[in-house]
Amino acid sequence: MSILGSVACGSGPANARKPAASSTPADRKYLLERVDDAAVVQVYADGFTELSLKEKTLVWHLYQAALAGRDIFYDQRYVHNLDMRDVLEAIITHKSGIDAGTIAEIERYTKLFWINSGPFVSLTARKFVLMCTPEAFSVAAHTAARAGAEFPLKNGETLDRLLTRLQPFFFDPAVDAMITNKTPPNGQDILTASANNLYVGLTMKDLEGYKEAHALNSRLVKQNGRIVEEVYRVNGRYAGQISAIVQHLEAAIAFASEPMAKALAALVKFYRTGEKSDREAYDIAWVQDKASSVDTINGFIEVYLDARGIKGGWEGLVFYVNREKTSEIRKIAENAQWFEDRMPWDPKFRKQGVKGITANAIDVVIETGDSGPITPVGINLPNDQGIREQYGSKSVSLSNVNEAYDKSTLPEFRSEFSWTPEEAARAATWNALAGELTTNMHEVIGHASGRVEERLNGNPQAALKEQFSALEEARADLVALYFLPDPKLADIGLLGQADQDEIVRAEYEAYTRNALVQLRRVRHGTQIEEDHMRNRQMVVTWLMANTKAIDVRKREGKTYYVMTDPAAYREGVGRLLSEVQRIKAEGDYPAAKQLFETYGVHFDSALRDEVVARVEKLHLPSYTGFVMPRLAAVPEGGPVTDVKISYPQDLTAQMLEYSAATRTLRQ
Repeated sequence: MSILGSVACGSGPANARKPAASSTPADRKYLLERVDDAAVVQVYADGFTELSLKEKTLVWHLYQAALAGRDIFYDQRYVHNLDMRDVLEAIITHKSGIDAGTIAEIERYTKLFWINSGPFVSLTARKFVLMCTPEAFSVAAHTAARAGAEFPLKNGETLDRLLTRLQPFFFDPAVDAMITNKTPPNGQDILTASANNLYVGLTMKDLEGYKEAHALNSRLVKQNGRIVEEVYRVNGRYAGQISAIVQHLEAAIAFASEPMAKALAALVKFYRTGEKSDREAYDIAWVQDKASSVDTINGFIEVYLDARGIKGGWEGLVFYVNREKTSEIRKIAENAQWFEDRMPWDPKFRKQGVKGITANAIDVVIETGDSGPITPVGINLPNDQGIREQYGSKSVSLSNVNEAYDKSTLPEFRSEFSWTPEEAARAATWNALAGELTTNMHEVIGHASGRVEERLNGNPQAALKEQFSALEEARADLVALYFLPDPKLADIGLLGQADQDEIVRAEYEAYTRNALVQLRRVRHGTQIEEDHMRNRQMVVTWLMANTKAIDVRKREGKTYYVMTDPAAYREGVGRLLSEVQRIKAEGDYPAAKQLFETYGVHFDSALRDEVVARVEKLHLPSYTGFVMPRLAAVPEGGPVTDVKISYPQDLTAQMLEYSAATRTLRQ
C-alpha cells in the first residue's frame, strides 16, 4: 500500500534534536507553476551522479520500462483517455493561429489532464471539463489540422466525427461523472456508477458467485451474456506495452545484482503468463532482495481505482537508496517485533517472529502510471497479506519527494488553519521531521503489522471489499500516531527526548488540521471517495465524537480544528486502532462499512465552501503533480557509456516527451 502526500509531509533528518539546515542550493526552483488548484513541482535526484556506470545503466533500462507502461494506466483509468490526450496534444503542439483565449483554456485543461492521468481529479474522483465552447474547440482542432497536426481517427472517421464522438467526455460533467464511486446514491451500482475501464457491461449482481482467475491483472467484460477475463500479459490485453516493458526489463538483468536479476526474471515470467502463481513468485523474489542499491516497482499494484478493491492499477517507479537517510527508517524495521508486541489490539492478532521487513529511504528517478505525476510519499509492498506474513515486506520512504513537498509548501498553509501563532511556529519547525517519521512508521510497522484469521486465507480484501483500502490506510496511520509519543523512539535515536513532546503535538495538530484542510479538494458534492482522504476524515471525526482531544472552534467566521490534549488523542487512537485491526483480522464488512459511512465519507458542504474560500483567497493549491528528472543515455543507441540526468522544470515538455515515446506501443 502507499501513502499519498499531504501538506504535513516533508523531509528532515529524523535523529536531529532540531531540524538540520538544508544542503540544497538556495536558488533551486521547486514550485514551477499553478494550474487551477494544482501545484506543479520539480523533483530532484542529487545522488544519481554518484552511482556507478553499472548502476546508472541499470536505472536507464528500468526507466525505459517505466515509460513503456505509462499508457496502460491511462487506458485503465478511462476508455476515452488516450484518444482525448492525442487530440489535446495535437492541438497544443500546432497552436499557431488559434484564438489566444481558446488555446489558453485548452492548455490549462491539458495540464490538469496530464497531472490527473485523465479528466478526473485523482483525489476526488470527480470529472473536470473544458471551459471553452465545443465550437471554439472544433475551430482550434481544424486550425491545428491545417498546420499538420495528426488526430486519432478511426477507420473512415473524419475530424468532425471524432470531435462529436468525444464531445460529451470533454464538455459534459454529467457524462461519466466519477471515475470511482464506492458510495453511489441508493439503487445505483458501484461498477456502473464508476467510469473507469476495469469492467465493461457488468454490475455487482453479475459478479455474484463469480471468481476471476486473474483478479489483479485483468479487465472483466460481458460478452454475449457471459463474463470474459481480458488478462494483462504478453499476447493479451496491453500486449504492445507489456512486450516493451519485458524487453527493457530483460536488458536490465545484465546490470542487476544477483537477487535483483532473479526478481526481474520472475517479473518477466509473470508478464508473459499473467498467472497468479508467477506474480506471487515475483513478489517473494522481490521481497528477498534486501540489499540492491537500485530497485523498481513495476506492475499492477494498488487497487484504489477499482470500486471493488480488487483490480490493480499499473505503475512504474525506479529509485535508488538514499544511504544518508536509510539508517533512520531501518531503526524502525530492526525493532518491528518490539512494536508488534505492544500493539494496542487483541494479542491473538499480533505477529510472532516478525519476518523480513526491509526499509529504505529512497530517491525516485521516475514515477509513471498510478504513481505519477501525483505520487505517494511512502510505500509498503507487497500487498498480498499471505506473502507479508510468511516472507515479509519492503517499505520505502520517498525522500526526494518529501523534500519537494516541503520546499514547495507555502508558509500560509500552516498559519491559515492554525489556532495560535505557537501552533503555526510548531508546524514550521517540526512538521517536515514529524511527517517523515510518521510516514516511515505508517509503512514499516503499520502496513507490515498484524495477523488475520486463518479462515480469510490471507485475503482480507475479499471480505472487506470496497472498504478494505481505506481501512488499511487508517490502520497504518493509527499505528504511526499511536507510537509517536512512545519513549522507544528516543531510545533508538529517531528523535531527541527533549523535543518529543513538541514533535508529538505538532504532528497531532497537523493530522487534525488536515482533515479540515483536505475538504478544499472536494469542490463538488458532499462525499469523499479517495481512500487516503476517507481514512483521515474517519480518524479525526471519530476522535471528535469519542474523545475530548479535539475542539471545533470559530473565530471571525473561520472554523478551526484544535488539538487540545495529546494524551487523550493517543488514548483514542489506541482504542480506534484496536477496533480497526479487529475489523481487518475478522473480515467484518458490516462494521467497516458502518465505520466509514458514519465518520469517513460525508461532510458539511458549508464547511467545505468556507475552507475553499480561505485557500482561494491565499492562492493555496489543493494537490500537487510532479515533474520527474530526465535521463539521457550517452551515446543514443549502442553501448551506454554514461547516463546524464537533467531537470526539465516544465510539465508540458515532459508530458509531450513521454507521449511521443509510448504512442507506437498501443495495440
